[in-house]
Amino acid sequence: MNRCAVTLITYAFFVLGASAQQNKKNIQVNINKLLNARPVTTATDGKLQNWTIGIDGAGKGDGYLTATAASLNGDKNTNALPDNPLIPSNSHHPEILLHYKNGDAGNQAHNIAGVDSFKFNVPREKYSDFYLSLTSSEGPSRLHITLNYTNGSETKDFRLPDYYNDIPENDPDLSYVVHNLAKWNPQNKMAEADHHNIDAMNIHPDEKRILKNIVVSKEHDGYLVFWAATGVIR
Repeated sequence: MNRCAVTLITYAFFVLGASAQQNKKNIQVNINKLLNARPVTTATDGKLQNWTIGIDGAGKGDGYLTATAASLNGDKNTNALPDNPLIPSNSHHPEILLHYKNGDAGNQAHNIAGVDSFKFNVPREKYSDFYLSLTSSEGPSRLHITLNYTNGSETKDFRLPDYYNDIPENDPDLSYVVHNLAKWNPQNKMAEADHHNIDAMNIHPDEKRILKNIVVSKEHDGYLVFWAATGVIR
């Protein structure tokens, strides 16, 4: 094969690869109706807007701070949440939009303690991947995820590890949305400086079927916080 042919083939692979990336579309699902917890302290006009229902202790233990809130709190160079809630894509997940924001004193997530479930609708599409942004504290949470399509449904079982646990690089379902975070108590005093995560769980929908809604059911153990839902379509 001559050099010209090799160059053309290489270029074709590059163009096709770039096209494949461009043809993927991320959908940040609106879960506003589910938001019942505020686990992140934010900053408004130079003042702290405290977290109220947190990430552990059944919502009463600890919460996260944004970078600006941590700085206002006197915590310099800490492992805080980024001020921008749009988390960049990486090799494991697409861009993910969390629901906290500096300047906003509203709820940011959905929490579950004990046995419970929640449901949310999604734009009706054929999704190649679908990511739930979650944390489990006080141990792992066992979850049963029901994906309801326009032509039937399927249920999948997952074990979400405690938010202190590291995730293997090659895990087929789990990755980090944000890794190695500090956490703060109800008085915004830092309780631990690192090693806490928000995880992304890919629930692997059937991309040949049109998804219409998702039901997340939790068993008794663990305290769950649901942060965001992000779908990928081709």
